[in-house]
Amino acid sequence: MHKESSITVFFNSACPVCDAGISFQKKKMEACRVEWKDVHLHNDLVKTIDADLEFVRERLHVIDESGQLHIGYNAFIAIWHHSPNERWKAKLSSLPVVLPVLNMIYNAFAKVLYQWNRSKRHG
Repeated sequence: MHKESSITVFFNSACPVCDAGISFQKKKMEACRVEWKDVHLHNDLVKTIDADLEFVRERLHVIDESGQLHIGYNAFIAIWHHSPNERWKAKLSSLPVVLPVLNMIYNAFAKVLYQWNRSKRHG
């Protein structure tokens, strides 16, 4: 029997929007092998991916089954690829005409959300 590989998701629970999204995703992926790493509660976790804490707070980071790091919207694709009921999202989002647009939208949204969180002192 093939044993499912694990992925690791680095997220920021201090952001209410991010925390709600991760909580929702966790429920959808209860049967999947995922390590959820909260960089707000454990700042030192960013050392394992050699990243800046503020950048990880701003953008989702995922290490996939093969050890590759995915950042931002590509991290969502890695999560969806790992979730049996959401693989279609990963395929659709990865299309060459779609991915650049989604990356641009995600990066702009993440930047604004991060600035809002900082202004509200959400850690």
